[in-house]
Amino acid sequence: MTTTYAVLSEGLEKSFGSRGNVVHAVRGLDLAVAQGTVCGVLGPNGAGKTTAVRLLATLLRPDAGSARVAGHDLVREAGAVRGAIGVTGQYASVDGDLTGRQNLRLFAKLHRVRDTAARAGELLDRFGLAEAADRPASTYSGGMRRRLDLAASLIRRPAVLFLDEPTTGLDPASRNQIREAVRTLKDDGTTVLLTTQYLEEADQLADTIALMDHGRVAHTGSPGELKALIGSYAEVVVAHPDALPGAAAVLDQLTGSAPDFAPERHAVGALATDPTLTLPRLVRELDAAGVPLLDASLRPPTLDDVFLRLTSGPADARRNDPNDGPNDHKELVA
Repeated sequence: MTTTYAVLSEGLEKSFGSRGNVVHAVRGLDLAVAQGTVCGVLGPNGAGKTTAVRLLATLLRPDAGSARVAGHDLVREAGAVRGAIGVTGQYASVDGDLTGRQNLRLFAKLHRVRDTAARAGELLDRFGLAEAADRPASTYSGGMRRRLDLAASLIRRPAVLFLDEPTTGLDPASRNQIREAVRTLKDDGTTVLLTTQYLEEADQLADTIALMDHGRVAHTGSPGELKALIGSYAEVVVAHPDALPGAAAVLDQLTGSAPDFAPERHAVGALATDPTLTLPRLVRELDAAGVPLLDASLRPPTLDDVFLRLTSGPADARRNDPNDGPNDHKELVA
């Protein structure tokens, strides 16, 4: 285990249920997250993302395997791990009866932070909550509550921050505020591991992406490296919808991939793993097949394309881990 990694796990496993009805949520998690980087964890429904976060945050005890988080052994030094991390779960865990300032001062006292008032004020300013600091949190919008929740996770200046779908359900402006906060944390040297159902979010924020499938990390790499694994995306726009089957047949022959139809645009596309496929060749084959062509293009794949090709589920599927549910950082206070 090397200290250059803020998170390093080898063969972590976790199952739920009893004999005859066992769910293997995590089946040998191998994950390495370099210090001071953002790692996005993506995966289809039931891939094990939330269970993996709970294991690494010491909220669950692994059945097998080993890991070090912030230089500490996950099992033997669980208390030290808790002292070095912050966690923001899928649901804001702030107390609605307390003001924003009171929430942060409470967390500061529970974590034995010196000068609780100063630290609370600093975080309220940082997350744009100073004007609402003395209002009950129950009056906050969803985005404000998530920002307050994130501020509470940072009360101890953690070395590693786990974010489990931090922007789910937020409006675009609130999502952008949380994303900007993640960028600032990285600039400050904090290591961030986040799960997200927004693929563009991972594309924008993550230095590396871990694609989970069936409880394991199936692929890792930068967004660019993962996109390079699946080639390019070919799209054809035809003059009328009756020509779509002919265009699809050409794409199927050239790419070997099942075509995706967008009939409202008279378009059909497919992933092309053959690096020798060129736009002139595509146009020639369409012309030879008599396809009335309006437009044709070859573009780099998106992270959505990567997700659909390299995992077994839809990109917008929500998790179905047995341990899903409110995952708030109050559980780490002990």
